[in-house]
Amino acid sequence: MASPLDCNGNSAPLEPSAAQMQAIAAQISEVVIAHILSLGQQPASDTQGSAAPSLAEPLPRAGQPLDELLSLVMDELTPRSVNTASPGYLGYIPGGGLFLSAAAEFLAAAINRHVGVEHMAPGLVALEETAVQWLCEIVGYGPGAAGVLTTGGSLASLTALVAARDHTVADQISRGVVYASDQAHHSAAKAARMAGFSRANIRVVATDAAGRMDLHAAASMIAEDRRAGLIPAVLVASAGTTNTGAIDDLGGAAALAQDHQMWLHVDAAYGGFFMLTARGRERLAGLASAHSITLDPHKGLGLPYGNGALVVADRSWLLDAFSASADYLHEHESSSVNFCDLSPELSRNFRGLGLWLPLKALGSQPFAAHLDEKLDLADQAARALALLPGIEIVTPHQLSIVTFQLQLPRPAADRGNDSADSEVGLAQDELNTRLLAAINSRGRVYLSGTRFRGRFVLRLAVLSFRTHADRLAQALEDIEAAITEVSPR
Repeated sequence: MASPLDCNGNSAPLEPSAAQMQAIAAQISEVVIAHILSLGQQPASDTQGSAAPSLAEPLPRAGQPLDELLSLVMDELTPRSVNTASPGYLGYIPGGGLFLSAAAEFLAAAINRHVGVEHMAPGLVALEETAVQWLCEIVGYGPGAAGVLTTGGSLASLTALVAARDHTVADQISRGVVYASDQAHHSAAKAARMAGFSRANIRVVATDAAGRMDLHAAASMIAEDRRAGLIPAVLVASAGTTNTGAIDDLGGAAALAQDHQMWLHVDAAYGGFFMLTARGRERLAGLASAHSITLDPHKGLGLPYGNGALVVADRSWLLDAFSASADYLHEHESSSVNFCDLSPELSRNFRGLGLWLPLKALGSQPFAAHLDEKLDLADQAARALALLPGIEIVTPHQLSIVTFQLQLPRPAADRGNDSADSEVGLAQDELNTRLLAAINSRGRVYLSGTRFRGRFVLRLAVLSFRTHADRLAQALEDIEAAITEVSPR
């Protein structure tokens, strides 16, 4: 097949002709559509066997036909991966890769406008600001709220912790203390360190049996730090932990933070968009009391990876932390919305279109219905798993993550024996590691594991808009078959 892009014979290879652009777009569209239509038949994971081919080579001086390059990406490299766009992807926190958002990102890249400062593209900045305000509306913020779109939750958390630092401790950061639970996302502690908080002043708060922060333990830590002359600065709560989907008592966390003049940041990267549903709003009560909230549209809304967000209750907090001036940016000083004054970034891609276009074209209702369906599927999964022989549900599912473990049978005489408990624990971890491998080896679904309270447990996370009851049924079939395969005889 001839390549539509013959760079070697083109006098202006960086600027393809109209016919070449049409051919390139048609060829890429063809492989993308074929890929998406076959997702249901593709393995949920294929990372075993031969290693990926080495791509190391000297910088090429001459070009290569586009069809050969697309074949390398789509036929050789992409299949050797965990298929995170598959309806069978039930590991970690699924996303999906919404086609309309991907198309919007292509359009945004082709338009290639600078949206860091308003005067460079006022209409497109207004579009992105509208999308950000929709996020503020979803979480329950009122007038004065603001936010920025980021690459994901990690950058959102860093942005929040920098704003929190300036609002609470500023030049006394050496005395500032950050509190997060032992189930908080690892980006919370990383963000605190990058924002300048001392490692020694990052507190890990215990959680209860459901994985929720123990606010009494947090209050005790705060009181002890105050007595030691430190400044309790930031409390990080979770609205759906990555590990188990646990939701901290957000109202209680807000009250604790208010009592001690602390900044409350809520990591709602996974759980925040359940606010589109009635059940989600009930379970996430108190979310809008946070100073700042991390959201990941590439999770709950199914957008392609690289779509995160931070929203705050008061725009001035971001302005205080990030606004800056330069002689070459004099035009931006009179603008009302400059994203460069709300985050660490100046030049970056036009992220707003990938969020705005699907919400504007489809409305919020399909997203709410999709998330309601995921809550239903998680309920069904928990009930079905509890009926399987030897299976224990480890934590109550609060959103759409179900944690479970296959139990080893043990004599009653061994119970309470520390030595026997340790041996059984190790054996049980090994058994569940093999169970996870046996489930995933069937190729129809992909689950992930984690450790909770020292135990290896399996996680079934239902979030992709492509996952429906038929794939959950397959998952349950494969789990049951894998239990039979690995159980001691």
